Amino acid sequence: MPGLQKLTSLGEAISANVHQGDTVFVAGFGHLVPFAAAHEILRQRIGGLTLARSGADILFDQMIAAGAVSKVTFGYLGNPGIGLGHAFRRAAKEGSIEIDEWTNFSIMLRLHAARMGLPFMPSRIMQIGDQPSGGKDLKTVTCPYTGDELAAIPALVPDVALVHAQQADAAGNVQIWGVDGDTVEGALASDRIVVTVERIVGRDEITAAPERTRIPADRVSALAEVPWGAH
Repeated sequence: MPGLQKLTSLGEAISANVHQGDTVFVAGFGHLVPFAAAHEILRQRIGGLTLARSGADILFDQMIAAGAVSKVTFGYLGNPGIGLGHAFRRAAKEGSIEIDEWTNFSIMLRLHAARMGLPFMPSRIMQIGDQPSGGKDLKTVTCPYTGDELAAIPALVPDVALVHAQQADAAGNVQIWGVDGDTVEGALASDRIVVTVERIVGRDEITAAPERTRIPADRVSALAEVPWGAH
């Protein structure tokens, strides 16, 4: 049905859904990193952004270097295979960005809590080691069944998620295969989801492999066909 189509241009998808000062979840895990969508943000000069992801890579570094980022919320930030995040290191040293460092797993728990509509997720992590003494003002809860004291990991609700995937139909049913990392959790935790795909396919191809549909159409805000969008 034409009224249900989410398909638009990349420029329109970004301008309608990414705003100055937004918290932006950047998906991808080694592959399917949304470079095209992020580069469009830079072209439109949208700034003051908070970037969020469990394990961030060179795309974070590019956006920091371009001056679009005011804060990073992450578990790991670097460039796997090619060294450290040099723009991030410079910005951190200069104090030009705010650093909100967690662990990879605690970021996943924060996104999972948001996806479930919960304010926090109880956990045994973040109670030992050097993170609790590193400035985290984590609250605790007492388990009503065992009496154990647990860390209350707060939900992380991004304003918008950037996702690149292999394919989708025009309605916005997004199919992803391969390692997805925190992509699905982060997307479904977000208020809005902007998706780029390698190709738009017909409804028949989507229904032929329903297990590949990881983000349903009703959650997608905008969809753009961008071949090689993760390069």
